[in-house]
Order: sequence, then structure tokens, then C-alpha cells
Amino acid sequence: MTEFEQFKIYLVDDDPSIRKGLSRLLQSFGCSVDTFGSAEEFLEAKVQEPNSCLILDINLGQMSGFGLQQHLSDIGSTIPIIFITAYDDEHTHRKMLKTGTPFLIKPFADQKLFQILQSVAARITQ
Repeated sequence: MTEFEQFKIYLVDDDPSIRKGLSRLLQSFGCSVDTFGSAEEFLEAKVQEPNSCLILDINLGQMSGFGLQQHLSDIGSTIPIIFITAYDDEHTHRKMLKTGTPFLIKPFADQKLFQILQSVAARITQ
């Protein structure tokens, strides 16, 4: 049994190649993964939250990652979020730091994602 066997990852990114590559990586860690191409698609799926985590791109289509995070907060969701983005600028950094959630700048090291997931999984599966 892997440390992530009972852990579900929801991945929201509008880039199909990122969804495919990250999904494979997460599965190699032992995670179960569902992918979505937009915030709206994620919301329509009405996902179950126990023992789960949301890996969320910031720059999506109509609703941004920040918009989805705010919506989830507004409806009382407590799903942990890890932001990912290709935009490595001061404005984006400030906004991500303000959210208080972990974030990674693409491209990021597999090991860094693994470490963040270990921390999140340990916190929510206790």
C-alpha cells in the first residue's frame, strides 16, 4: 500500500499535454487522478472531497484558478489546493502568497510536487 493509495487528486489545467503528463506523474506516485480542462468542468463534476487535493492552474479560460478557489471557499469547501502556473512574475507571486496555498512554477521538479503532496496528504488523512 502506497502512502497515496487512499488519496484522490483533482487536476484542473486547460493544457491537455500538462494534464496528461501530470496525470501520469501523479499515478506513478500512487495517486488516483481525475483531470479537468476548466474550472467550470470541475464544478460540474460535483467531486467528492474526503482525502483529496486540487492541483489548480491559475490561468484558465473563463474562470481563473483564483476565481475557482474563491468560489470553493464561498461554498464552504475545505479541499486543499496546490496552485501551478507558468507565469513567474511579481504580481502572480504576490497573489499566490496572499492565498496561503502552496504553489509551483512550471516547469517544476517532480520531487517538489511529491513533497508538497506528502505534506497535504499527511494533514488530511490523519
